[in-house]
Formats: sequence, structure tokens, C-alpha cells
Amino acid sequence: MELFLMTLTTGIMVGGIYALVALGWVLIYKCSGVLNLAMGEMTLIGAYISLSFYSMGVPFLLALLLSLIIGLILGILTERIFLDRLIGQPVLTVIMVTVGLSFFFKGTVEFIWGTDTRVFSPPVFSIEPIRFGPLVIGQVYLWSFIAAILLLVIFVCFFKYTRWGLAMQATADDEMAALSLGVSARFVYAASWAIAFMAAGVGGTLLGNINGLNISVGYLGLLVLPAVVLGGMNSVPGAIAGGIIIGILQNFCGTYLDQYFPGGIKEVAPFVFMVIFLLFKPHGLWGWERIERV
Repeated sequence: MELFLMTLTTGIMVGGIYALVALGWVLIYKCSGVLNLAMGEMTLIGAYISLSFYSMGVPFLLALLLSLIIGLILGILTERIFLDRLIGQPVLTVIMVTVGLSFFFKGTVEFIWGTDTRVFSPPVFSIEPIRFGPLVIGQVYLWSFIAAILLLVIFVCFFKYTRWGLAMQATADDEMAALSLGVSARFVYAASWAIAFMAAGVGGTLLGNINGLNISVGYLGLLVLPAVVLGGMNSVPGAIAGGIIIGILQNFCGTYLDQYFPGGIKEVAPFVFMVIFLLFKPHGLWGWERIERV
């Protein structure tokens, strides 16, 4: 029972970080209908930027804040340079551009930071675990989960209560109606990429604190895709729920099935679950099911 509870708790905490990265997927899809396949590399860039500042002696929270600012700038530049002229073009064209961006970002990371595993030194979080009765939880998991949930709350409040957030939601619901009300589609797309870059960067930084940082963190960004599909491609609450569910599923598979299926069953299980889930719920738990009059 103790193993079960520890596996469940750790899965929830890692799932909170996955939810933060999943938010970036949902934002871009919600606003533009584009599946951003460069999300993993955006996660990687944000993590390395935070690590670089921290290695220079900048306090971790300030390093994280600086990485958010740089992520904001990089997101706007990415949208303006590579995607702005593709507004109104076929969705498949834009998706293929994001594939090219993923290779470009990955090559940039390897050129600047190399491929060796790097860690936050000295450790950001104490290695002394925290005990809650029979549960023993590493501080890196606990504080990373708290940080992820805090940022998720900030983003949700941004979309619900601010003028810019409401403009982004209006454009996602009905682009033509939003344009008729004076909402700038170019601003919404740029803002969605900027926020996605910021969310991915924070998620990558938190994951880097847990497992160390190397080029494979980019694959963890792709691992979040099942969470996005599970919650619904255009649902912010769905991204949160999907991230936590996939985190729990992955952790349980790693704990109970790795001994029977060695070789990385925990990385494969979320995608197997996604395929089976789509057979019964193609639009996800909270995804929009569009009904068109013929």
C-alpha cells in the first residue's frame, strides 16, 4: 500500500508539470487550429536558458523569471518570422513548418549547449525528503508540483479575467466574429506562441531539476501529447486533467510493469492508452465536437 500511495503521489506531481507543458499545446491549437510539433524543443530551450542563468550565479527564481521574459520574446519572434505569413494557409502547411522549427530549435540547442547531461548545481531543492505519514516525497517533486499548479492558476486567471485573455478565447471560439469586434488575429497568434513558449520553458526547467537536463527532455515535450489528446485539444481544464492522468499512468506502468516488460514501457504506455482512448472518445474528455449542418 505504501508503494501504491507513493507511486500515485509522484505521478500526480509529475503530471502537474506535464499539464503545464500541455497548456502550451492547447493554446496554439485553440487559437489557430495548428498542432505545434516543435513543443518539445521549446521545452528544451526554456530549460537550458534557466540553467544558463542559474549557472552564472543568478538565484533560481530570478533565473526562472528571466527565462519567462526570454520565452515571451522568442515566442513572438517565432510567430512573426516563421508563421505570420501563413495565416489563412492550409493547416497542414503550418504543421509542416512546426516540424521544420523542431529540427531548427534542436540543432540550435545542440550547437550552443551540446548534448551532454547537465544538472542544476548546486541543487535547487534539498535532497532531504519530506515525510507525510507513511509517504516519503522528494522535495524536488513537491516544489515542482506547487510551482506548476501556481503557474497554471495564473494562466487560467489570465484567460478568464483579462482583456487579452478574453480576446484570445473569442478568437478561438469564432475568428470571424472576433475580427468584426476589432480583435487582432495577428496579436492573438503571437500571444499564443509567446505564452506557449513560456509555459514550455517552465515545464522543461522543472523536469530538468528532477531528471537532469539533456537533449532527451525535448522528447518529454512530445510525451505530453497523449495528455493533450486525452483532455481535449482545445480545452485548458482538459490539459490540466490530462497531464495529471498521464503522469499517474506513466508512473504506475514504470513501477508495476517495467519488471515484466523491460525497455521503457512507461514511455510507450501513454501513447498506447491514447490510441485506445481515441477509439471511444475521439474528441477527448472536454474537446469541442463540431456539428455542421449539411
